[in-house]
Amino acid sequence: MNALAYNPYLLCENVPNAIDLGDECRLPRVGGGVYASFGIRKGAIMSSRSLFLVTLIVDDYDRGKDFYCGVLGFDCVSDAPLPQQRRWLVVRPPGGEGAALLLARAEDEAERKAVGNQAAGRVSFFLKTDDFARDHAAMIAKGIRFIEDPRHEAYGTVAVFSDIYGNLWDLIEHAGDAAT
Repeated sequence: MNALAYNPYLLCENVPNAIDLGDECRLPRVGGGVYASFGIRKGAIMSSRSLFLVTLIVDDYDRGKDFYCGVLGFDCVSDAPLPQQRRWLVVRPPGGEGAALLLARAEDEAERKAVGNQAAGRVSFFLKTDDFARDHAAMIAKGIRFIEDPRHEAYGTVAVFSDIYGNLWDLIEHAGDAAT
């Protein structure tokens, strides 16, 4: 596991339900077992970087979890209670590649206004698939609203859909080696 930069907010003792394994920390997997969602080596110097978690503001934890896990088929990585009736609710697409989403319940007026508009109407999330036709058909069958027909670009096949909050997502299957 690559060492991460020293960050006091990512120390085991500052992350709810983290398991301190000596030189790294892990979070418990929902339903048992251990999930290596982050690794921290104490006093480490940054040797590599990756985006592993993005906050997505939702109106309700359970509604968000039901949509992302139940409808989109994401895995629930962690669902742990926090103080003040908050939760550490992390979901990610199956396969474990790329960043996960931290579903954070809106708590004030400014946050409530951001629900569904986190990128001011632009596509803000990109869901990569290895079979566009299969996933596009399955998503339509589950009631996901696509706001455009699929299109073929030099980088792959793509269509924009909306989540239950109105955030825009690309469903994309990259062409060849066009993975960026």
